[in-house]
Amino acid sequence: MLCFRFSHFNTGKASFCKAAAVCVALTCNQQAAGGLVAMAEHAVLSPGSSRWRSLACARSELRLDLTLTCGQSFRWRETAEGHWTGVMGGRVWTLTQTDDTLWYHVYRRSDGERKRKRRAGVSLKMENQSGERSTGALPKEEEEPVEVTPGQEEEEMLRDYFQLNVRLGDLYRHWGAADPHFQRIADVFTGVRMLRQDPTECLFSFICTSNNHISRIHGMVERLCQALGAPLCRLDQTSYHDFPSLSALAGAGVEARLRDLGFGYRAQFLQQSAAKILATHGPGWLEGLRAVEYPEARDALRTLPGVGTKVADCVCLMSLDKMEAVPVDTHVWQIAKRDYGYAAGSQQKSITDKLHRDLGDYFRRLWGPYAGWAQSVLFCSDLKKFQKLKGSSPLKRPKKEEEEDEEEEKVVEARAATACASKAIKTEGDGTKKRRRTKAR
Repeated sequence: MLCFRFSHFNTGKASFCKAAAVCVALTCNQQAAGGLVAMAEHAVLSPGSSRWRSLACARSELRLDLTLTCGQSFRWRETAEGHWTGVMGGRVWTLTQTDDTLWYHVYRRSDGERKRKRRAGVSLKMENQSGERSTGALPKEEEEPVEVTPGQEEEEMLRDYFQLNVRLGDLYRHWGAADPHFQRIADVFTGVRMLRQDPTECLFSFICTSNNHISRIHGMVERLCQALGAPLCRLDQTSYHDFPSLSALAGAGVEARLRDLGFGYRAQFLQQSAAKILATHGPGWLEGLRAVEYPEARDALRTLPGVGTKVADCVCLMSLDKMEAVPVDTHVWQIAKRDYGYAAGSQQKSITDKLHRDLGDYFRRLWGPYAGWAQSVLFCSDLKKFQKLKGSSPLKRPKKEEEEDEEEEKVVEARAATACASKAIKTEGDGTKKRRRTKAR
C-alpha cells in the first residue's frame, strides 16, 4: 500500500518540508487489525506545486473566507491559513486562492471510488433509489485517501458549486448604482458569492438552523454526517463523511439517535421531512423543484415539517436556482430598519409571513432579479465575526448593537433549551407531569 502526503511530513525525529507539493510515495509499515494503515494529511499549497489544479478566478469574483463561512454551507473549515477543507459532491476538497487563481485539491478513497454521476449540487438519484446508502450503517474502518489527479469533472463541479458563470463584478456594479448603501458595503465585502448546493444537504442543514447560530449549526451538521453519512476519508485525525441520503435520514430510530446527539425538537423535523419526501414525492422531488417557479418551490417546501418561510427561502436561493429569493430573519430585518429606513412592521415583535413577503418585495424592487445574492452580501457584512474587516470605517456596527446581538444569542440558546425540555415532559393519565430521562449534553 502506498501513502501519499503533502507539504510537511515526519519520519522518526526528523521533520522535512517539501518546497513543492509533490506526491511522495511512502511504504506504510504500520500494521493494524485487518491490514496496513495509510497516513494522510490536509494538503497545503506550496510554490511550484504540480499536484494542485487551478482555474482563473479573481478575488473580486470569489472570496473563500467570506463565501464559505457566512452561513450558506456548514461543511467547510479552515485547515491551514487560507486553506478550506470540506465535502462537496461526495468528495473531500481543499481550496485556497491567490489574487487571480482558485486552487483546489481533491481526495478520493483508495479502494477505487465509483464514478459519480452528478455535478455539485445534484442529488444521487440512483444511490437513493437503489438503497445503497439507505441503512445509514457505517463500515468498520474508514477508507484512507490517496492523491488523484483531478480532471475536467472536478473543475466542472467546482464551477457549478460556485456558479462561476455568473459575473459577480457586473452584479456588484448594478447593485451599487441602484443602492448607495450597498456601494459602501461592496468596497469592503467583495467576492461574496452564492453557492449552488445539493438540495438535500441544503434543506436538512437549514432545518437545523431553527433558534440557532452559525457555530452551533456547524457542530450539528457535522454530527449528522458522522452519524448517518457514508465515510469518505480521514485527514490529520479528522474524519470526513458524505451528507446522509434521504433514506438514511428517514430511517427508523433516526429521531431518537439525533435527540441523543443534542438535536432536540429538530430531530423530529429531520426524520419526518425525509420520510414525507420519500413517501409522497420520491427521491428526485427536491432536485425537480429547480424547474418550477420560485413561489411554487417555496410553497412546496413549506409543506414539510420544520420548514417555515425563511428556511424555504434559504433552500430556494442556495440550492434551487431562485436568485430572487430573499430570506428574512432578525438580522435582515434590522438591516432594513437601520440602513434603509424601512418602517413597515416596525412595531411588530416577530417576523410574520406578510412582513417576510413585503420586505422581500422591497429588496427585489431595489436590486432586481438577483436580489437574494445582494442580500447575502449585506447579511455577511452584518455578522459579528466580520466586523474587524470594517476597521474604523463608519460602516462598523455600534458596540451597543454588537452587545445586543450577544444577548440575542443567549436568548436563542435559552429558547432552544426550553423547547427541548418541553418536549421531554409528558402528561400521565392521572394528570401529573413526569419528566422523561434525557441525555445530558
